Amino acid sequence: MLVSFDQNQGPVADINTRRPPEFRPETVKKWVIGIAIAIVVIFVGSTSFYTVQEQERAAIITLGKYTGESSAGLHFKFPYPFQQVHIVPAELTQRIHIGYRVNGNTETPVEDEAMMITGDENIVSADAVVQWKINNIRDYLFNISNAEEFLRNAASSSIRSVIGSQKLDYAITDGKTVIQDMVRERLVELQTKYQTGIQIIDIKFQDIEPPSGQVAEAFRAVTNAREEKNTKINNAAKYENDKLPKARGEAQALIENAEAQKKSRVLNAQGDVAQYNALLGEYRNNPDVTQSRLILETLERILPGAKIFITNSNSDTVNYLPLNELLRNNAGSGTSTQSTAPPATTPPAADNAEGGSAQ
Repeated sequence: MLVSFDQNQGPVADINTRRPPEFRPETVKKWVIGIAIAIVVIFVGSTSFYTVQEQERAAIITLGKYTGESSAGLHFKFPYPFQQVHIVPAELTQRIHIGYRVNGNTETPVEDEAMMITGDENIVSADAVVQWKINNIRDYLFNISNAEEFLRNAASSSIRSVIGSQKLDYAITDGKTVIQDMVRERLVELQTKYQTGIQIIDIKFQDIEPPSGQVAEAFRAVTNAREEKNTKINNAAKYENDKLPKARGEAQALIENAEAQKKSRVLNAQGDVAQYNALLGEYRNNPDVTQSRLILETLERILPGAKIFITNSNSDTVNYLPLNELLRNNAGSGTSTQSTAPPATTPPAADNAEGGSAQ
């Protein structure tokens, strides 16, 4: 060790000649073990806890084998490589587009995917949207490698198969809904056959139309004419449904009125016959009394307000009846409508007048 001498402070050690501190093997070993333990703890902690969101479900794989599922929340598992977790959006309804792609608000057609041939060898363009979700995580993870690609190919195959068995006119007009249902049935059959774990919720066609150009214009005109025809048919059916019930009601009312009149006339006729039979029996027993009674009843019925004057017709002279004066006197005094007139002094008549005068 070199020592320098300072006049003011005395001898000073040379700092350039100091040795660095020595590390012992035990200390190095402790540091290495501590760092390794920290790394293991961090790795175990990061691979043993996982979080599942509300629209997700997790499949637990233990030593390469499917062993269970977990729902939303914070969960614990054995660290890798003992257990692994595959999180899939099993509670989320997803969509794929056939015949076009959507990027934000932009739609890009895919002609190769949209163009199809019909049963009568015409070209048609079909765009559709398939709604689906995961209903079996195990089949979804182990039976298919790319779910979206498989589902797109299956949907395109189903659409081509159904449209290929239909005529163009039917496909672009009345048959759209029927074709849609048939495609959905075939797509569901494919998912069941290959056990994909995918549930088909719905499929909707956006457009089924011929390629653009004169052909499209011609078919559009046909479609418009068919829709106009259906509209007129519906209006006619509505008019029929409005008028027929009213006509049936009026006819039924006329029939009921006629039946009522029929019954009324029959009953009146039966009553008249019964009354006639009763009078006939009385007439046979005593003709004179019955005849007089009928005459009096008839007079009462046809002359309800008549004023009757009774005179004596046994004399040889013609009676003079001042009817106008008698009527005025009776109206002014309010006396009885029956009175006896004195015989008038008129020349004798050739024959005696018998009877009465009535007004």
